[in-house]
Amino acid sequence: MLAVAAVIILLFARPIGDLARLSFSSDLFSYIPLIPLISVFLVWTGRRSLPSDFIPSPRLALIPLSAGLLLLASYGWARSMGWKPEVSDYLALMTASLILLLAAGCLFVLGKATLRAIAFPAAFLFLAVPIPSQLHAWIEQSLQRASADAADLLFWMSGTAVFRQGFVFQLPGFTFEVAPECSGIHSTLVLFIVGLLAAHLFLRTPWRRALLVLAVIPVAVFRNGLRIFTIGQLCVHIGPDMIHSYIHRHGGPIFFVLSLVPLYICLAILQKSEPRRALDGGRHNPSSAIPPP
Repeated sequence: MLAVAAVIILLFARPIGDLARLSFSSDLFSYIPLIPLISVFLVWTGRRSLPSDFIPSPRLALIPLSAGLLLLASYGWARSMGWKPEVSDYLALMTASLILLLAAGCLFVLGKATLRAIAFPAAFLFLAVPIPSQLHAWIEQSLQRASADAADLLFWMSGTAVFRQGFVFQLPGFTFEVAPECSGIHSTLVLFIVGLLAAHLFLRTPWRRALLVLAVIPVAVFRNGLRIFTIGQLCVHIGPDMIHSYIHRHGGPIFFVLSLVPLYICLAILQKSEPRRALDGGRHNPSSAIPPP
């Protein structure tokens, strides 16, 4: 399998290099190099659960193989028709194709039992696929709008006089706009990855795992709204120059750490509510229990 993976990776050497350059030059995609490392770590820590006998599944391998080749063919056809993709669009197709071909190689050499045993680390690799430009714009606009709504609610709850027009907030003596950069899309993606890993490692029932991952959305929106609200209050009560303060320019990590608190509480509640049989099934893994908040 290592030889097959090496050949596939060698064939995709140029897209992999382009993906590395994108991740190092873009704040949005700076998390991408961590994804394969985490996948490898998960496979390594769960190696004892891998089947001892490998039964190749060549017919089943045709499914991801066909899908991966179809993506490559579609990309080639679109380019021949004059399509000039954004870097993220080109790398999304190449990276997804690479992962599908690696899955095909795993099925062809190791079989479906092995791929089933490493299903989560294998699926986790798809997080290394850059978000296509159109999807990125939609997510950013949605988070921008939701964050502005959350901040508006916090201003109302605090009794602050505010007049809002779209993304523009007029406060006493100060006016500011919630820009696309305030959407917090990067920190939301990282929080999603953290929630996904926590759900996999610490929860056993599928619906509780899904609930924890879904909880990332309101937590991220509230965090962004809280940051906007905090900056607005500082500008009102201290001075408009606070819009250029550290908490605005570099306060993202502070609010990201704060967002981990409600996510941790949600995780603890969900883990405590799991049936004892599900909890007993995780006793072999020392990381399957977390201390209460």
